[in-house]
Amino acid sequence: MSWNVTGVVARAAKEPTELTTIVVPDPGPNDVIVDVQACGVCHTDFAYRQGDIHDGFPFLLGHEAAGVVAEIGEDVTHVEKGDFVVLNWRAVCGQCRACRKGEPKYCFDTHNASKQMELEDGTKLEAALGIGAFQEKTIVHEKQCTKVNPDAAPEAVGLLGCGVMAGIGASINTGEVKRGETVAVIGLGGVGCAAVAGAKLAGATTIIALDIDERKFDWAKTFGATHTVNTKGLEPQEVAEKIRELTGGFGADVVVDAVARPQTLESAFYGRDLAGRVVLVGVPNPTDTFEVPMIEIFGRGGATKSSWYGDCLPERDFPYLTDLFLQGRLPLDEFVTETIAGDAIEAAFEKMGRGEVLRSVALYGDGA
Repeated sequence: MSWNVTGVVARAAKEPTELTTIVVPDPGPNDVIVDVQACGVCHTDFAYRQGDIHDGFPFLLGHEAAGVVAEIGEDVTHVEKGDFVVLNWRAVCGQCRACRKGEPKYCFDTHNASKQMELEDGTKLEAALGIGAFQEKTIVHEKQCTKVNPDAAPEAVGLLGCGVMAGIGASINTGEVKRGETVAVIGLGGVGCAAVAGAKLAGATTIIALDIDERKFDWAKTFGATHTVNTKGLEPQEVAEKIRELTGGFGADVVVDAVARPQTLESAFYGRDLAGRVVLVGVPNPTDTFEVPMIEIFGRGGATKSSWYGDCLPERDFPYLTDLFLQGRLPLDEFVTETIAGDAIEAAFEKMGRGEVLRSVALYGDGA
């Protein structure tokens, strides 16, 4: 059988999305049908809408989601009907060269559902990050489902599916923040604030939050920032100097760039201590370049790393972070600025663009 649901589709670059009927097919052997309860409005969805990912329109948007397994394919063993799951877009294959090297976080052949969702006229849809969850039901591969404690609120833990995991992982997994270290985070959207939260979890004693928007500093303090710096009008080297001033003149042990512009990466590079780590977790424009004298790379040591999905392993990280949330040690619910209906995605994009929200979260079915 198949299901007809109402979903959010982007038909053309930079055009408003539309609510329309989506046909969700019956699951293939390793596929799962999930009743979506909550789905966060992530900047990546907006990037799909704008055509910044690629031009394979039409796209079915939504990927930062949690829900309950409703149906499973005949060969599914990873989850069972009734399981509460967070959806992930890195379902590792276990067989590619990255997985065989023991680096599954870089898996080059991640799993997606075997069948595509469609419009009523039969037009195939590409689901954002292989999920497509701005609707009441979606189809994914079984390994895109990560079981977590069902006591957790879906609107909170669903955010682990993308932005919050990216930020927390940038600090803990990629930056490898250690107890007593100093951390600076440039850019205080959802990912940046999550990097602040990750630094606090890891035991950083000084956490410097930097942004051009004063409104975001209260958010950063909620997640553990000890210092804030308004960088509006400052040159990259001036920003780096601000970081050094707050770290004994040395620079931070780890600087997370959640903006990904040449200017912010320059500030991160020069704002770190000798042998410090720079983590680029923001997604840069493909045309941007960053130049640095080679002697600076050699003389400063340390590392400059990119962080894909916070270098997470969903099966390891999602249950762990969910448990911390339920224990009151990780305020995932503070990332939820508002909950909205499924027909308010365009308005949520506008609020996100104006910097008014950390996350708008659309509620569906039992989550509404």
